[in-house]
Amino acid sequence: MPFVDLNLSATDDTKEITEIIIRGRKAEMTIEEIIQQEIADWQKSEALKWMLIGDRYYRNKTDILERVREAINEYGVKEPVANLANNKLANAFVRKLVDQKVGYLLGKPISVQTDKDEYAEVLGEFFDRDMQRTLKSLGKEAINKGIAWLHVYYDEDGAMSFKKMRSEEIIPIWADEAHTVLDALIRVYDVIVYEGKNRKTITKVEWWDTNGVRRYVKDGNGLVVDVEEGGHGPHFFVVQGNKSIGMNWERIPFIPFKYNEEEQPLVQLIKSLVDDYDKQKSDNANNLEDLPNSIYLVKNYGGQKAEDFRKNLAIFRTIFVEGDGDAKTLNIEFNVDAWKAHMEQARKDIYEFGRGVDTQGLKLGSAPSGIALRFLYSDLDLDANIMETEFQASLEQLRWFFDTHLFNTTGVDYSKEDVEFIFNRDMPIEETEIITNIRNSAGILSNETLVAQHPWVTDVKQEMDRLKNQRDEHMESYGGLPPNNQPGQNGNGDDE
Repeated sequence: MPFVDLNLSATDDTKEITEIIIRGRKAEMTIEEIIQQEIADWQKSEALKWMLIGDRYYRNKTDILERVREAINEYGVKEPVANLANNKLANAFVRKLVDQKVGYLLGKPISVQTDKDEYAEVLGEFFDRDMQRTLKSLGKEAINKGIAWLHVYYDEDGAMSFKKMRSEEIIPIWADEAHTVLDALIRVYDVIVYEGKNRKTITKVEWWDTNGVRRYVKDGNGLVVDVEEGGHGPHFFVVQGNKSIGMNWERIPFIPFKYNEEEQPLVQLIKSLVDDYDKQKSDNANNLEDLPNSIYLVKNYGGQKAEDFRKNLAIFRTIFVEGDGDAKTLNIEFNVDAWKAHMEQARKDIYEFGRGVDTQGLKLGSAPSGIALRFLYSDLDLDANIMETEFQASLEQLRWFFDTHLFNTTGVDYSKEDVEFIFNRDMPIEETEIITNIRNSAGILSNETLVAQHPWVTDVKQEMDRLKNQRDEHMESYGGLPPNNQPGQNGNGDDE
């Protein structure tokens, strides 16, 4: 499972291009032309559009904030008006649902279990607090944009490192329809540079494949080699003595973390519902602000043109009629019950189709049962199951890079070991009920399984070691004989 030695010969360049063309890319096109075509397609794609919307709605910058209050003018055309209320009430449903899902599935550290002790210790160091934080960030990115990307690289000190990329910068070229294997990957991103005293933004482009990385700078409608970054180079360098040797991974060092199989962001499922809720709530606020002015009915004050009448009604809420002479206001009836029913249903729909938990107005009692909580969290749990399936596959890809790194730096091959990634979901629980069930399962299940299910345990291996040390201390206190009912032992003093 070694790294691939770097070879930048013209033969490999031709082979690389040929492989891409064979896999269905556009014939008689250079790498640069393929890159430009992929970028052009990406920039007008639905996927990119929804990624940007997802990021915007998570920051609660919903469409209602751009709304302009309009009225029909004397020519029958809508025009902006300034004297009417224009409340813009943005409701952060998307942010709450995203944070709820991330907190539920990734709020607690992931447990990594394997039978080989030394491998378990290395994995425990690998999945440290920084990696747990990165996984949470990947979860948020995936829900907002449908897919998140983790880049594997070596830092300046030669340490294996990981960076979450901005999904809108990544253009994957998949080798299969299921989007599980990368053929190549394009990264497009802007950087700010200074030329003299002038500040400007330039667009950089990277093409990643198993032969290395090509770096370009956009120049007008074309691409030029990024001489500053080295043009065509390896995935990373390895220092051996006084030599720096370029090396490539056998895989493209970018790992996708998907929200679901379709790579569909959450906002795409609920945006229309959130927009309607924002609109109705804002309109109600406008009505409450405008209604005190009402509509004035003025008699015996003529001389108004039809277009003036229409404009006055729309903008000034005043009409003029001739007669005996009188003035009064006309009240606008507002169906409060119908509005409330619509808003309540809209809120329910947002949480139902967004698969979240609406805690507003819940009446579960002071100590809800485990069954009631599981029912409440059923939709959220369903979404978490789908997301966990995708993340499990991504973690296996991440493990491949880690195992390859270990093999090439230590000579030890752990790739055949069984590893289980356990997502410790953060759901409110009725602890007494769970602890009672654990006690009742003693003798039926192993101690390790029971400890793993205990709500107070965060590290199963550490807790098992503590139990063993506690047992040993008790045995010393009782002259080598274990006291009755010690954890991890039966009545004969043997391990269960």
